[in-house]
Amino acid sequence: MTTVSPARRREVIDALRRGAVPSAGLDLFAVGLNRFDAAVGEDLDTVAAGGSVFKAVRGEYGSGKTFFARWVAERAKRANLATAEVQISENETPLHRLETVYRRLTERLSTATFPPSALRAIVDGWFYALEEDVLAAGEVAADDAEALDRAVDILLDQRLATVSRSAPAFAAALRGYRTAAAQGDSATADAVLAWLGGQPHVAASARRVAGVRGDLDHFAALSFLQGLLAVLRDSGHPGLLLVLDEVETLQRVRSDARDKALNALRQLIDEVHSGRFPGLYLVITGTPAFYEGPQGVQRLAPLAQRLAVDFTTDPRFDNPRAVQIRLPGFTVDSLIELGGRVRDLYADGSVASERVHRLIDDAYLGELAKAVAGGLGGKVGVAPRLFLKKLVGEVLDRVDQFPEFDPRQHYALTLSATEMSDVERNASSADAVALDL
Repeated sequence: MTTVSPARRREVIDALRRGAVPSAGLDLFAVGLNRFDAAVGEDLDTVAAGGSVFKAVRGEYGSGKTFFARWVAERAKRANLATAEVQISENETPLHRLETVYRRLTERLSTATFPPSALRAIVDGWFYALEEDVLAAGEVAADDAEALDRAVDILLDQRLATVSRSAPAFAAALRGYRTAAAQGDSATADAVLAWLGGQPHVAASARRVAGVRGDLDHFAALSFLQGLLAVLRDSGHPGLLLVLDEVETLQRVRSDARDKALNALRQLIDEVHSGRFPGLYLVITGTPAFYEGPQGVQRLAPLAQRLAVDFTTDPRFDNPRAVQIRLPGFTVDSLIELGGRVRDLYADGSVASERVHRLIDDAYLGELAKAVAGGLGGKVGVAPRLFLKKLVGEVLDRVDQFPEFDPRQHYALTLSATEMSDVERNASSADAVALDL
């Protein structure tokens, strides 16, 4: 196994112990994603070169859609792209309100260097890059602050000319932020930056300084996204990976909101394909029911046409370059492979490494995988989260800490409804199932 730092190992193990998808280090135990390596690499190259890409990911609950999205995000950050993962939900982030989607995007914006929200760091880096470009032209002296400011304003307008035609407020807000920051008025600078990030209810006094009015609306959100991509590009980030996760929640909203959301998604896809968003890699995730059911994509014929892919063929020959890709889901064998990678990662940082490998061999991993799947009605596809949570928190931790602990003798798997997600609970035949290993 590749050498892993203690901090990175601890972050991954802690997340699995909680039953969560780690935010980083996914390449350490990615299973079954090799088929997508080349296609994802091509997409990232396209985005880095100024193109735009849309991809729809489909998979049942537990098939690893969020894992896949974060795996792509890690690769995007290695290519110096910015990333943002937005969870679509009826109350928090309805898809038909693109101004809310944009706000969540800026809140979750991150780079390889800066965690969320990286908006301030990116904007500050952009202004620094503009100043460097002005000075490199040799027409302004570094010690002439007034001339430098004027030249930067001119260059700002040039770089955002396309955006300003549809959203002049974007450039105005950037200019207002820079002015307030230069004057040492941090409160106003913070407020203007918040407005630029789509936050509502920004103080009127701050908006007056920037020369903007009201709050960001649905239509201006797309232009602000366009402006953000221009800022990213000039500040050293060739693009943005935007993941809209759990889009299938649209099926549970009111019909009028659902229709608006589906149309907003269709609009986004068309804008991506039209080239309006150079440097955008847009990924959505959803269940097969969302793509094929009457309450999802099929409800809007133009959207269904754009996402149509034939999945009646052998999954082995799925095209990873298609607009919609299918995650294969887990089998017992792939759970064993996954468990082996996690075990090896854990053992690499344990003083009980030899005992971990001896007691938790592949045979035991197979027994645990089958037991967890059995407790979920035999549905292996929804088992990975609980399997890893049990493996780390109830087996590996005990082997590591107690020399006399033998999982085959001293551990009986118990699945409780209180620790399950709704999908896992529905798969389980009882609230609590005790299975001896």
